[in-house]
Amino acid sequence: MSQHAIHWPRRYTPGLTDNFVSNEIFVKGIQAEDVWPYLVDTSKWTSYYDNVSSISFPEGEGPELRENMHFSFGTFGFPPLSAEVVEFVPPTHNQVARISWTAKQDGQLDVLHAWLIEDVSDERVRILTQESQIGRPAKDLADQRPNPMLNGHQDWLVGLRDIALKNKLKKDPL
Repeated sequence: MSQHAIHWPRRYTPGLTDNFVSNEIFVKGIQAEDVWPYLVDTSKWTSYYDNVSSISFPEGEGPELRENMHFSFGTFGFPPLSAEVVEFVPPTHNQVARISWTAKQDGQLDVLHAWLIEDVSDERVRILTQESQIGRPAKDLADQRPNPMLNGHQDWLVGLRDIALKNKLKKDPL
């Protein structure tokens, strides 16, 4: 099985940054189109992920993300990070869904958080999220055991899976 990969701008190339984490799950019974709305609609994030707060849109847009949109959010104990959506590809037949955003804090932290959602064989979906980070706070996170970023993103994946499955069952009862 051939799998798609995250598109990394050179600055955020994994292994060349101060911290990198990768989390992935495969889920039977849902498709990319079932997952996508819960990832791009930030008003839903706090319903399935505990590690996010203070989501706002300085330009008055939102809550649904789109290409080049600016927003901010708090996570991992950081004050709200200034973010911008830099890749936005909704799922379509034969097209992998992708979204990524940069998030920055006062010249101290610079990250790219990327997601890839693709339908795979046997009625399964693959959900991959990876984050590459630059700066002193990133180095500090990388040194912690267990790695809070790795565990936090796994919680995000599990929450995303659970809400998509739950709402798929509501739409398509057995």
